[in-house]
Amino acid sequence: MRILPARHRPMFKEPFGVLFLSFEEVLNHLPGKQVFSVGDVVTANLLMAGRLPDVAVVDGHTMRKPYPGVKIPKYHQILVKNPAGGLTDDLINASMIAASHPGTVIQVDGEEDLAVVPLAMYAPLGTIILYGQPGKGVVLLSVTPETKKRAEELFTCFEEVPGQPAREVFNL
Repeated sequence: MRILPARHRPMFKEPFGVLFLSFEEVLNHLPGKQVFSVGDVVTANLLMAGRLPDVAVVDGHTMRKPYPGVKIPKYHQILVKNPAGGLTDDLINASMIAASHPGTVIQVDGEEDLAVVPLAMYAPLGTIILYGQPGKGVVLLSVTPETKKRAEELFTCFEEVPGQPAREVFNL
């Protein structure tokens, strides 16, 4: 289990990628790309646009308020727990597994906001990761060697704390 200390949180307020003010603008960048979505609203917008994400990470909330569940039938489901401001080993492992198994939804009991970091570390080069920037728009992160390096740098901001060991529940 890793927690993001308060002193590093300002680094995570800025978009990790390119901020778009409207979802429609983002759609032009997706054809021919593998797309991972983080967040219920972003995932729902993709589905409404007729574009299934290859991997989705959702938690049933938006801005800490319940959001009517995003369901993608026939996708593999990985269920994990993850607290606000942290990354559990389960979420990190699920991100690694999902990145190499398109057609996966990671359902988070807790909060999924920081899942962008491990997804960027494990996603194949050329993948597009989309996530919401509350009150501003949607961020498009193109996975390149540079963004993988930046994700690894951001990951080092988290401090390891004792917690439960990762469960081996990932059967795809």
